[in-house]
Amino acid sequence: MYPKTEFLETPRLTTAYHRAGTPGQPKLLLLHGNCSSSLFYLPLMERLSDRFELVAPDLRCFGESEAKPIDATRGLRDFSDDLDAFVEALGWDRFSLAGWSMGGGVAMQYALDHGDKLKTIILIAPLSPYGFGGTWDDDGKRMKPDGLASGAGCVNQQLVDALRAGDRAFAASTIDGLYVLPDFKIPADRKELFIDAVLSTKVGEGMYPGDMVLVQEWPYVCAGTVGVNNTMAPCWCDLSGLPDIPRKVPVLWVHGDSDLIVSDNSMCDVPYLGKLGLVPDYPGEEAFPPQPMLRQTRHVLEQYQARGGSCREVVLHAGHGPFLDDEDGFVSALLRFLEES
Repeated sequence: MYPKTEFLETPRLTTAYHRAGTPGQPKLLLLHGNCSSSLFYLPLMERLSDRFELVAPDLRCFGESEAKPIDATRGLRDFSDDLDAFVEALGWDRFSLAGWSMGGGVAMQYALDHGDKLKTIILIAPLSPYGFGGTWDDDGKRMKPDGLASGAGCVNQQLVDALRAGDRAFAASTIDGLYVLPDFKIPADRKELFIDAVLSTKVGEGMYPGDMVLVQEWPYVCAGTVGVNNTMAPCWCDLSGLPDIPRKVPVLWVHGDSDLIVSDNSMCDVPYLGKLGLVPDYPGEEAFPPQPMLRQTRHVLEQYQARGGSCREVVLHAGHGPFLDDEDGFVSALLRFLEES
């Protein structure tokens, strides 16, 4: 039996969350990614409940948390500030923070803003520290104009329509096609739970996916200023200062070898889709190379190590959600890391 949803009022918003585990054990907070919610973590929380005190909140505009508009010009700071208000209300002062995909970006932003409260950071297939889309090379050079080929204008419109319509079949195909390995079969009860999580994404003004700006340069769209997807645009999202945080806690980076979302060849990166012939008018790889997301993350984490931090990279045979299709491998890597940190 999974834990019921609880709610916590903070000065910023009403946050829905799930709690599990054993009080007095090490505290672990789990952040979900884009187009998901804390429901994705419930099976993992059940498995880890004897070793940790666990909390998984729903970020604003996801799950059952309050759906307030997001100021994307602050990057991921609206999420980070929400999280800090939440842990203050929860009474947690020191904890390990795990973030998946966009949640990994929020975890990095939280380390930049409130790193003194963290014991360790676990990045699960995180977005690049240079944002999602619109950059090239290992050090995150930006396409011009800033925000080009990133943000809400690059979102699959079919997904937006499916979220509005509550289309369970499309949500299921998204999970099967992008979140896990192609041959991995999610148990039926979990699958329904995960579909609920995807469809909990709040579509609307200032929420998912956000606004956009039309431009003359290919692919003719730049990130806007509000909404979920624009928070990750490189013109607003820059997490590359992570190596300079004063208190460098141990970092675990876990990702799948078959990730189609966060990859050096991402199926959600417009230039890579253009390279494949799936987006018309592509100007060519020399003019518009795909974003090397993994290389960029590795570049920043190598700097983190060079400046006194410690980082461990673990690659599992998995898709975008390694705790979903290689739960054993993920749990083994997590426990080993935390025991040795």
